Amino acid sequence: MQPVNTDRLLCQWQTTLQTFDVDKLAAEEAFTQLVTAYSSPHRSYHTLQHINYVLSTIDILQIYTQNLAAVQLAAWLHDVVYDPQAQDNEEKSAAYACELLSNLSLPQDAIATVTRLILHTKHHQAADDDDSQVLLDADLAILAANLVQYQEYANAIRQEYAWLSDADYIQGRNLVLNKFLQRQRIYFTPLMFEFAEPAARDNIKREIKNLLLK
Repeated sequence: MQPVNTDRLLCQWQTTLQTFDVDKLAAEEAFTQLVTAYSSPHRSYHTLQHINYVLSTIDILQIYTQNLAAVQLAAWLHDVVYDPQAQDNEEKSAAYACELLSNLSLPQDAIATVTRLILHTKHHQAADDDDSQVLLDADLAILAANLVQYQEYANAIRQEYAWLSDADYIQGRNLVLNKFLQRQRIYFTPLMFEFAEPAARDNIKREIKNLLLK
């Protein structure tokens, strides 16, 4: 993925928080915390590049949102805590979001919405509300990327699981990928289902084939 422009990301962050009249200096300090978190050395895929990709996809899908600001904030914060060896990253990210947004004096109902959206990214199961569907589709948009971007994504995921042997990684990764193929649909929004679903399924099948050749 291309390097991100942090100045542009800061502008996006500030614009989203202006919805809640957040002090600009406080918002900038929070942004610095996020940049530090997403720049941790153990991250290869779950970085600012991923957040930028998710936010860009949300821009395309915003016609389906009911609460665009909440979806954007959830995108910013859904992977803020990430340990590939842990099983509670989403819960910890939601707790982090709750504390950070409380410190920025966001309304409690907005914080509750953001944390709920973050928790929905744990299993990427079908959600009843439009905002969750947009966030989940944006989070998985990389699955429908072009061949070069998808291979970069697959390589980055492997790097984050470098502590696993090849055999264990291939077994676990195959399980994850096949679960996506077994779903009736990977994407929930009409736009992503129509235009991204075929590419995502082709990419996943290709990755499974490549893993089996190793």
